[in-house]
Amino acid sequence: MDKALSKMARQLLAYDEASLTSLWDKYAKKVEAYEPTQQWEEAVIILSMIQAVRFKNQLFNFHWKEMSTPDNDAPAPKTEELDNPFARRASTPSEQRGSNEHCKLLRFRPRKND
Repeated sequence: MDKALSKMARQLLAYDEASLTSLWDKYAKKVEAYEPTQQWEEAVIILSMIQAVRFKNQLFNFHWKEMSTPDNDAPAPKTEELDNPFARRASTPSEQRGSNEHCKLLRFRPRKND
């Protein structure tokens, strides 16, 4: 199991974050529209992998910045000072020009028929 997971991680890391992030909206919509199907489950896993890469990159950047700062004795930043790893990044030119919109919170609730 460890070998299989490591292989998947290496394959995922071979893709750049921008390519993965461009698929975020597509899979967020699929996840939001719950269906008890294997396709929905796969969409959840894909969205989670995209989020994992984004989180890894933000965590990496945070630690890289900490290592490159000459004053390593400075106190750790407060949580609200860190970038939100779950905020959707601008992927289109119009979004890059200044939209303050973040990702949408997906509410998971039972279907009305259940």
